[in-house]
Amino acid sequence: MSETHFAHAYIKGVDSQPRKTSVVASLARDRYVADALVILENTPRRAARPVKKAIESANANLLNSGVSIDPKTIRIARISVTTGTRMRRYVPASRGRALPFEKVSSNIFVEVAGEEKVKKTEKEKK
Repeated sequence: MSETHFAHAYIKGVDSQPRKTSVVASLARDRYVADALVILENTPRRAARPVKKAIESANANLLNSGVSIDPKTIRIARISVTTGTRMRRYVPASRGRALPFEKVSSNIFVEVAGEEKVKKTEKEKK
């Protein structure tokens, strides 16, 4: 019986709108990490790169956690995109005016789960 282990990664301040980033994150939701990385490499969206980096970081955190994890069993347990900080900016308009707008950023949270490798005893080897 193998035990499930979890690890996560949290990337803050991604210069992409949360609505556009969550569309890309939904492509990787509930998939194996290897499959999700292939999908994101071939996704022609600007938000695909930070989502891919977040998944790679969570995967590395799980593999380097000190527990022997089978890399084939690592799945994306949870991925969510939330609104980050908003920077208030102004754009020049006619007649000397300045119109306000906000630059919105995203926060990406990825949690991965993997099964521990089963150690074979001497009786099972024979």
